[in-house]
Amino acid sequence: MVTPTPALPRGLVFPPYEHSVLLTRRESAWRLWLRAGGHFQCFDGDAEAFHSWALGESADLAAHIARQLSRSSPRQFAGLALDRPRLMGILNVTPNSFSDGGRYLATDAAIRHGLYLAEQGADIIDVGGESTRPGAAPVAIDEEIARIVPVVRGLVAEGLLVSIDSRNGAVMEAALAEGARIINDVSGLTHDPGAMAVAARSDAAIILMHSQGDPQVMQRDPRYDDAPLEIYDWLRARLEACSEAGMAQDRLCVDPGVGFGKSLAHNCQIIATLDLYHALSVPLLLGVSRKSFIATLSRGEPADQRLSGSIAAALFGLEQGAQILRVHDIAETAQAVAVWRAIKTKK
Repeated sequence: MVTPTPALPRGLVFPPYEHSVLLTRRESAWRLWLRAGGHFQCFDGDAEAFHSWALGESADLAAHIARQLSRSSPRQFAGLALDRPRLMGILNVTPNSFSDGGRYLATDAAIRHGLYLAEQGADIIDVGGESTRPGAAPVAIDEEIARIVPVVRGLVAEGLLVSIDSRNGAVMEAALAEGARIINDVSGLTHDPGAMAVAARSDAAIILMHSQGDPQVMQRDPRYDDAPLEIYDWLRARLEACSEAGMAQDRLCVDPGVGFGKSLAHNCQIIATLDLYHALSVPLLLGVSRKSFIATLSRGEPADQRLSGSIAAALFGLEQGAQILRVHDIAETAQAVAVWRAIKTKK
């Protein structure tokens, strides 16, 4: 857990500072994250105060803080400028997705819905042919490909930016051949041993999501000593693996994976400290749309009655600096984001 602490410690921070001392920006202020005893402590303040503290510790720490302060925010992803929040519309070409399974299994229905999402304000259409909801069984590769290929082809023909939501390298390759430009892998390129090579050979943008365990077992008893910190470390390791495979950092994006091998407490902790992941220096995607933690916090509503909670969590994510929201309800979310942006820029 993150523990806000009033006074910066002395003599307790040790190298390598890249892993133990992080800076993220929150509005006009900065937040300093210090790893101590297997957890992060956080301190809110200004750049001058943090630099003065670092100078009192060591020249190396001061240089590290200076580099962190000068780090620029990601400016684009998959050709999209990140000067405003971007919306990824969810298009499940499956019979068993938790919210809309079966509604868009037919190719024509899926293409129509993808076009509708774009008309409502989706910047990206995320096409998936395998449900990864808790308890879902895997789908045969040939079946997954058969579901998604005609849909991807049809949406690309309409000029839309398409993402392929898959854990399987062969499916990714088939979608990329049809013009998909983003790979969105809930396993962070770990499920299929061949997925990393497919991603590296392509010029696609990559979304690396964290999950603990496969969908069939991930919600049985998820455990972390410190969920935000452990997810941060896992995502950092995946970014390093992608770099070693030859992928440039500006192709990469991270998603902490709300609801994928996380309890209610874990989900709340992750969303509350979402700005921690900005220290990874890549775009940040948040997917909270219609997820079960919303019903648990409310009155147990079914998936199609979780719009208000989805928007509340999404707007909180934007306050933490999330740049991409993955959602089912594009029109309603776009309206909420427009109001949020207007209030933010006119205050």
